[in-house]
Amino acid sequence: MAHIHIPDTIETRFLPRNKGASVIFGVMFIVGLAAFIIRLGQDSTAAWASYVSNWMFFSSVAMGAVMFAGVTQIVKAKWNWSLRRVGVAFAAFLPVAFVLLLPMLFLRENYFPWIEQMAYDPIVQKKAAYLNVPFFMTRTLVGPAVLFSIALYFAYLMIRPDMGRLDPAELDAGQKSWRDRIMAGWAGQEAEEQRCWERISRLAPVMAMVYGVVMSFLVYDFAMSLDSHWFSTLFGGWYFMGAFWGGVAITATTGMWLRTKDDFAHRSIGIQQRHDIGKLAFGFTVFWTYLFFAQYIVIWYGKLPWEQSYMIQRAGEGWGPYSVTVILLCFVIPFAGLLGRKPKMNPTWLRAITLVILFGLWNERYWLVAPSLMEGYDFTQQMYHVLIGVGFLGLFLGTIRWFFSTFPIIQLWQPPQMAEMVEAEVRSSEVSR
Repeated sequence: MAHIHIPDTIETRFLPRNKGASVIFGVMFIVGLAAFIIRLGQDSTAAWASYVSNWMFFSSVAMGAVMFAGVTQIVKAKWNWSLRRVGVAFAAFLPVAFVLLLPMLFLRENYFPWIEQMAYDPIVQKKAAYLNVPFFMTRTLVGPAVLFSIALYFAYLMIRPDMGRLDPAELDAGQKSWRDRIMAGWAGQEAEEQRCWERISRLAPVMAMVYGVVMSFLVYDFAMSLDSHWFSTLFGGWYFMGAFWGGVAITATTGMWLRTKDDFAHRSIGIQQRHDIGKLAFGFTVFWTYLFFAQYIVIWYGKLPWEQSYMIQRAGEGWGPYSVTVILLCFVIPFAGLLGRKPKMNPTWLRAITLVILFGLWNERYWLVAPSLMEGYDFTQQMYHVLIGVGFLGLFLGTIRWFFSTFPIIQLWQPPQMAEMVEAEVRSSEVSR
């Protein structure tokens, strides 16, 4: 498996535009918006719990997918040449995610208990340097703005060299328009590929560092701060690692789906790609569980009431079955489903298991937020949560389909091969003989 063949010529393929799909995605958004407005009138806290947790899931998965593409650039991976564009595609959702974030800046006492507690609770008062409204609004606005901007610039650098390889005569009006915008100041194909590669190499590590900080702040603010006496030093790492895991899963799911839509994608996303991304999905399944248990075992050993409260809320009669469901979806089923080589290489099975992972993470995001705001599990609230999630899903799928209809689904240009990489591959091939 050491040798990875990258074709000298990569076929230019777009996902066909589909007005029917656009209508469906629009209807999904309207359904979600209506459900949110109705629930807002019934119980504003429950409505915002669903809104925030859905935002956390879809934005984190989109950012995780872009980060996955960035990490493979950092390590100069070759195996994912046909999947590289898939991860980058999810940058299309980030501007939408930022707009959806803006209403969350104005959440007050009905969502954040610490705002009211600040007046009388001495423990919360000691956290005033962090837990105050001006600082909350500043970091929640600036942090994602910086992170999403870096991710979008990363996507731009990954797309730009492809534009020079496209034939304008074969493009529709929308594709031509975006080609002209992205090619502004074009310096020639070879020069652009070299310049973009150099900038990508410098930008990807920066994006990784900003990603860790910003994603940690987001989960501290919108999940951990809801239990203002409780804290976990692993919480931020667990969240952004889960987002990265979701990025791996959504890349795998989308890649397997693209195989069914395009012959060249079917041929290009082969055994190597399926096996490697399957291994990553399996590995992060174990890592997610390790971080989950690492937090739990510290709380169990400590036996401190303010630390136990978080787990007691989620292990009681109301939320206990939901907690079990999260563990089943995020660990038991993916672990068993991806154990061994064959399941990872079967595209249908790999797609099914990565969908289970994504569904598990969607439930996990709600599990992080809702028990802290509501006394017990409410089936009616769950139905509204699903409907609100449908609205977010409509926007999510709509932006991704637009991306694949506007830009090539497989990256046309390939990064230059470093001499040491070629040398290592040759040595590996010689050993395998």
